[in-house]
Amino acid sequence: MDMRKIAIIGSTGSIGTQTLDVVRANDDLEVVALAAGNNVELLEKQVRQFRPRLACVSKEDKAKELSLRIKDTDTKVLCGMEGLLEIATMPESEILVTAIMGMIGIRPTIAAIEAGKDIALANKETLVTAGHIIMPLAKEKNVSILPVDSEHSAIFQCLQGEKREQVSKLIITASGGPFRGRRKEELKNIQVEDALKHPNWVMGRKITIDSSTLVNKGLEVIEAKWLFGMELEDIQVVVHPQSVIHSMVEFKDGAIIAQLGTPDMKLPIQYALYYPDRKFLAGDRLDFAKLKTMTFEAPDMENFRGLALAIEASKTGGSMPTVFNAANELAVAKFLDKKIKYLEIIDIIEDAMKGHKVIQNPKVEEILGVEQQVYEYIEGRW
Repeated sequence: MDMRKIAIIGSTGSIGTQTLDVVRANDDLEVVALAAGNNVELLEKQVRQFRPRLACVSKEDKAKELSLRIKDTDTKVLCGMEGLLEIATMPESEILVTAIMGMIGIRPTIAAIEAGKDIALANKETLVTAGHIIMPLAKEKNVSILPVDSEHSAIFQCLQGEKREQVSKLIITASGGPFRGRRKEELKNIQVEDALKHPNWVMGRKITIDSSTLVNKGLEVIEAKWLFGMELEDIQVVVHPQSVIHSMVEFKDGAIIAQLGTPDMKLPIQYALYYPDRKFLAGDRLDFAKLKTMTFEAPDMENFRGLALAIEASKTGGSMPTVFNAANELAVAKFLDKKIKYLEIIDIIEDAMKGHKVIQNPKVEEILGVEQQVYEYIEGRW
């Protein structure tokens, strides 16, 4: 049996832990490296179960702690960006799962592509801010970028066996989040606890907030543009509260192909790891008799301006999507810390975008520099 060797950065987060669930269910996947932020306790458990060659944490004190905890194992402990880059390029791995949060994922993703690794991409920020660097590089190195996001995986699945030039548009579905149908004045006093209750998906805290503001859908539109080489005007968002259709592709002849299923992230994760093969995946199956109805509506971009701002950022191009992304990251962190009100998340993004002087075709250093400037600008004003 051929073992498929995978490295995971972001192994203690929502996608990382579900990727390890997929590994547990399949005996032909081997984890050769794990990287996490600061959750040393969970990482230790993962190291003991999967016995990777390398494990990485973000800070030196945490690396020392992990080293002590796992000194009876053969796993080598690494730290910080250097550690992530070592994992990204290690000769033993074939595919890198980028389940890490934030723009910290850019450099390891580029390094992995340059080392000829396939990428199971769950890190939205990488393509949103550096799609103009990543996609041409992947093509040059003949590396596959396999989307793990449920919507992009759905589009990817719908495109199998089809000719890209015959696609007329991508239709990305959105649940509408927990506040669908509410007016702006009804959102004034939303508390963190309300925003963390997603109707259909179990996700990390930041992405759950992003889903409620429709910022997440905006990031997905920008990502789809790069992943599938589409114009923004050929990407449509439709709200589908049941989350049964994960996304669709419309072709030139008017045919629409959709991918449906229960809301389970393990499906896109497993599909990326085994592409082009499909394997058995335990879990609920869709029962159409019980489902009865599926409904659709246009997204409300007036009361939920996150999506409109993302499209504006993408149209402007250059470094503007980085500003959108970085401002949102910091604003969401402030909201989760109860330092700002819910509606101020969007105000902060808009404010940061207004004050930005665009850099066309930014290099990685410039992208990370813009992120820093945005953080400093927001901290100075909010």
